[in-house]
Amino acid sequence: MINESALLESKALRDGVLERTDVLDRVKALSLLPDGMHVTTAMVASYFEVGLEAVKSLVKDHRTELEANGYHLLTGEPLRSFKDLSGVQSRTASLALFSRRAVLNVAMLLRDSEVARQVRVYLLDMEYLARTQPVENPASTDTASLDDRIDQRITHILGKTVVPMFNALIETSGEHRRELVALRAGVQRIERRLHQHHTRLQRLEGVRDDRPVVGVMAAMDAMNGRKFEHHIAKLLRRDGCTNVVVQGGQGDRGVDVIGLTADGRRLVVQCKRFAPYLNITSPDMQKFVGAAKVLHSAEVALFVATCPFTSEALNIAAETGITVVHRGLLEQWSAGEPLEVLE
Repeated sequence: MINESALLESKALRDGVLERTDVLDRVKALSLLPDGMHVTTAMVASYFEVGLEAVKSLVKDHRTELEANGYHLLTGEPLRSFKDLSGVQSRTASLALFSRRAVLNVAMLLRDSEVARQVRVYLLDMEYLARTQPVENPASTDTASLDDRIDQRITHILGKTVVPMFNALIETSGEHRRELVALRAGVQRIERRLHQHHTRLQRLEGVRDDRPVVGVMAAMDAMNGRKFEHHIAKLLRRDGCTNVVVQGGQGDRGVDVIGLTADGRRLVVQCKRFAPYLNITSPDMQKFVGAAKVLHSAEVALFVATCPFTSEALNIAAETGITVVHRGLLEQWSAGEPLEVLE
């Protein structure tokens, strides 16, 4: 099998796998601008966990190759039009944009990034599987396909019928509430395992479909603040929380959503629908800590945002027991993966 470092040296090898942009989200969730198609230099650096200068230097050295794969620099009227169409708020005179294909290209050129290395390893693993997968006889393929369809149907029934039924029972039950919560958690574990099994089969078969993740985040990026708060409230109810109320506006005492977890703990949520190139900062987190812990005596406190958190904000959250739901985790939660703190 080819070593992942070969991608650093061989443009022909890189060109052969540039269609596999799905690998980016399988290694780590890639945040996109509101247009659902591009990322900025800062967002590329954040994804690969390197400094801005590392990305800028790479662009300088490989600009022609990156431009062929979707990298471009906007200035003047094209930049103004892009800002108007995408809702990007920026006063810069130029804006570098990377397509998903260009980001994958960066992953195959960036040496000093563990995330980039994982992407390269994943790419070559998939190519190796595609080349070495034995050709099965038609009967085996038909059986596997039927089994996969059955798994998908069961997953659909569990997610759309059984879990909502448990949610309804939990909301109206007092005496058997704890038992129902435990049963629902078991059903959700089965649902997740079936979904993971289906995903693994897709990977082995080379099926590429990252549209659900992009669609989920694009929809949230298009929401206003109030709609985003109601979306989060809906996710909480889906996962068994009760008495969920969207506060918002004046008199909210520093939180946007309140309620009770499925097992009865007091829950408060702060919702921030920010552009993905912004950050939740230390003052933002400090303000929420005071509201959650002092004013509301919360037992579970979630800070949900469509953007990253600064390292200082994350440190404060860890020290004070705040659960951070950043953009990547929010994608997974919206797509059906429950938050551990709510289980």
